[in-house]
Formats: sequence, structure tokens, C-alpha cells
Amino acid sequence: MTAAESDSPVGKWKTFDDKTGRAKSIVQITEENGELTGKVLEVLESPEGPHPLCRPCEGERKDQPVEGMTILWGAKKNGASWEDGEILDPENGKIYHAIITLLTGGQKLQVRGYIGIPAIGRRQIWQRQEEQSSDQ
Repeated sequence: MTAAESDSPVGKWKTFDDKTGRAKSIVQITEENGELTGKVLEVLESPEGPHPLCRPCEGERKDQPVEGMTILWGAKKNGASWEDGEILDPENGKIYHAIITLLTGGQKLQVRGYIGIPAIGRRQIWQRQEEQSSDQ
């Protein structure tokens, strides 16, 4: 991992189910014009099966495939964190405010989603995935 990677959440991240701890998806985070965006590349496990749809979502995301869906947007760097973003939970269709913080030298990402004040939100830890060759 380069020094730039350890200071930036840009890259691929494995997400985990809050209740079971099992790997749930792979999310690609990119940065453009100082804002982070996260898109689901692959769903690893879902109660709906291998290619779930965002049934509880509203608007343009309703009944759309979760794979390929943008679930994180608008987070801007503020000191050691990225704040003022929003994150979608495809399981319940709700959109939360998001604060993102790198941990463990850039190997883990704390993603806090909340409504109202951050202290009452939900926290997930995502793990950085190494870039792999395209034949996998």
C-alpha cells in the first residue's frame, strides 16, 4: 500500500453484516472534485440471493439492482474524516448522514451512518481489499 492509499479511502472495501459479522459486499470508493462516492461492485451475501434489488428504496433506486448502485455520496474531507456525506442502506432503503474515518493505517474504514446527531448512529468497519488482477 502506498502512502497516498493509507491517507485516502479511495479503493475497494469489503463490508460486513452488523448482526452476523459475515462479509456482505464489495464497495468501490472514488473521489471526484473533493467528494467521495461509493458504488456496490458485488453483493457477496444477501437474504434475497445473489442479485438483490433495492425493493425498499424510493425514487429512481426503487427495485433497481444493488450491484452497481451508488450508496455513498457527498462526503468531503474535514481533518482526519470525511463528513457531510450520505449513505444508503439498501436493506431498508433509508438514507443516513455519513462520517467516514480511516483506521489502522488505512486498512480499515469506519463508516458511521446517523440521523440527527452522530453519537446516536450506527457504525460499521469496512476492510480494504487489495487490488486484484482482472482474471479473478
